[in-house]
Amino acid sequence: MTKVAEQFHVSSTYMARVCALLNVPRPERGYWAKLEVGKAPSPEPLPEARPGDQLYWSNDGALQAPPKPRHPPKRRSNTAVRVPRPHSHSLLRGAKEHFENGRPVDDDAYLKPYKKLLVDVTASKACLDKALGFANDLFNALESVKHRVVLAPSDEQLRRADVDEREDRKKPRNRYHHSGLWSPYRPTVVYIGSVAIGLAIVEMSETVLLRYVRGTYVREADYTPPKPSRHTVDHTWTTTRDLPSGRLRLVAYSPYGRVHWSTDWQETTKASLRPMLTSIVHAIEEAAADLVGKLEEADRQAEIAHQEWLAAQEKRRREDDRRRVEQSVRESQEHLLQIIQQWSHVVEVERFLAGVEARIADLPADDRALVMDRLRLARAFLGTQNPLDFFLSWKTPGERYHPVYPDHHT
Repeated sequence: MTKVAEQFHVSSTYMARVCALLNVPRPERGYWAKLEVGKAPSPEPLPEARPGDQLYWSNDGALQAPPKPRHPPKRRSNTAVRVPRPHSHSLLRGAKEHFENGRPVDDDAYLKPYKKLLVDVTASKACLDKALGFANDLFNALESVKHRVVLAPSDEQLRRADVDEREDRKKPRNRYHHSGLWSPYRPTVVYIGSVAIGLAIVEMSETVLLRYVRGTYVREADYTPPKPSRHTVDHTWTTTRDLPSGRLRLVAYSPYGRVHWSTDWQETTKASLRPMLTSIVHAIEEAAADLVGKLEEADRQAEIAHQEWLAAQEKRRREDDRRRVEQSVRESQEHLLQIIQQWSHVVEVERFLAGVEARIADLPADDRALVMDRLRLARAFLGTQNPLDFFLSWKTPGERYHPVYPDHHT
């Protein structure tokens, strides 16, 4: 483990946790000493990967896992859905403590646990046991017919759908409303074959009439007004607020970003969700079979859109290359004309200097020396007068820009 960890620049204990995460067997303590004396046990084989297992890991998180094939399982018409009540599902062991030991909230508000890798349950303290109990029954019912329920593995890009906690969803919501509900870091999913279906359990909210009494709000139904008298003034007022109702809603949804689908089941004052578990499991199985076709169509449309994007990028690059070729031609032509004009100007200047030099012979010796010094200085200021130097400074279109596409050569 120490040598393997060195290759990934992590500690051996960290590497051991990675192996546990990926369900990779590793030698027990003392294995290498036993191997030297020929008493080491046979290596444990790599177990077969199950739906929902994380299969990829990289130290920097840059490794992108390839897409996994998606197909629903074969129908199990002869397999009955069972709910083993005493059995506690692994996702729910210790969950209650994490939910209760969270951020401080009012007694009639939704719990907000600090821990983010938790089962997707949204409930108040009064309804927590009921919500976790239903989650336990649902997960066990799904796994009784071989459908694995887990937190979504980190190497799959699965998203959590937006969950509306309101019991009456037809009622318009304030545009500035923010529910502030807790949400998990990764969704809770059930694998129907290799297809993931997101699961969220939420305690629905209802609109409650509240009365403000001595610095706190109480339900209007629980308020007892004081007896009327001359000395009693009822300084209270009422308002409405959405509060947890104690009734649950189960939301099943597509955790794949390209397909938006969801369905839900919710309790009423007269009917709970538990008697519906068998029909819920069957409905989720049927939804997974339909979801495969939707995902395939979404992948096909995404590939079409990707190819169109690639074609648009190629067209943009070709147009940009052609534009730069044309620009290099224009700039090269302009530069050549500037060189010609510059040479014409140099010829005129040279003619002027030659005229000055021709008249030097008639001057006295002292004046002639002074003029010669001025001529040398003037020529030094003007620089080279060789037309070949001017011409060699010209840049051709190919020297200014090298075309990317061969058919764009000038």
